[in-house]
Amino acid sequence: MTVSTPKISFEFFPPKTLEASFALWETARALAPMEPDFVSVTYGAGGTTRQLTHEAVTTIQKNYGLNVAAHLTCVDASREETLAIVQSYADAGVREIVALRGDAPKGQDGFSPHADGFANSIELIEAIAARGDMNIRVGAYPEPHPDSPSTDADVDWLKRKIDAGATSAITQFFFEADTFFRFRDKCVAAGIDAPIIPGILPVQSWAGTKRFAKMCGTTVPQWADEAFTAAARDGEGREELLATAICTELCDDLIRGGVDRLHFYTLNRPGLTRDVCAALGVQPTRELRAVA
Repeated sequence: MTVSTPKISFEFFPPKTLEASFALWETARALAPMEPDFVSVTYGAGGTTRQLTHEAVTTIQKNYGLNVAAHLTCVDASREETLAIVQSYADAGVREIVALRGDAPKGQDGFSPHADGFANSIELIEAIAARGDMNIRVGAYPEPHPDSPSTDADVDWLKRKIDAGATSAITQFFFEADTFFRFRDKCVAAGIDAPIIPGILPVQSWAGTKRFAKMCGTTVPQWADEAFTAAARDGEGREELLATAICTELCDDLIRGGVDRLHFYTLNRPGLTRDVCAALGVQPTRELRAVA
């Protein structure tokens, strides 16, 4: 079986401190030469990084020559305010939005729409799609979203998002390729023909990854917990070597199963992502344009 080199994309998050800014710019500089299909910039829970996200998106687009997708949520903003943000991106030349419902602000038990805002991601997608000038990506969940009763319900909701105007979906991270393949099969059976891009999380910190998995409903396999626990005990950089090997194997399994696009959650740390991409045959193809 011939295995082709996948298209890749990266996720960054907006910096809140000067030190974090340096980390983001260094990550962008390190990964930009790999010619990603696009890069996305996240939106903090409750819209807490709204302005920071905007600044990061426009800076990356201007200085690194990348196609940037700005995350946008329904949280804590009116329809008018949210669509004004979309217009500000359009004015800056940004043509990609990752449209999400968003997480509840800190201290709230669950999502509650703004009185004058969008009630859910489908309403947000429909409004952005009505403009006719944005490529809209959305989230997808190979394992049930914390607010969802089942994967079947998530597939139904994804179909509605695609029908509303979304052109592709990016999944939550997972540990085993079969998790994605089962979800993909359900999506095909439901009539979803838009690209579904697997979200890949290279493990920077096993403790942090487990906390993240618990928050978003990702199953942590026992074999992974045992392997990372043993690697931490062995020391001498074994955790990083294990993370690279496991992530590369996951990506290879996905590619052999017909996946042609991968989206890496970088956590603004380029090393592991770059190593995994290199192992998959994705190499830098251009020199980085100087930062203005």
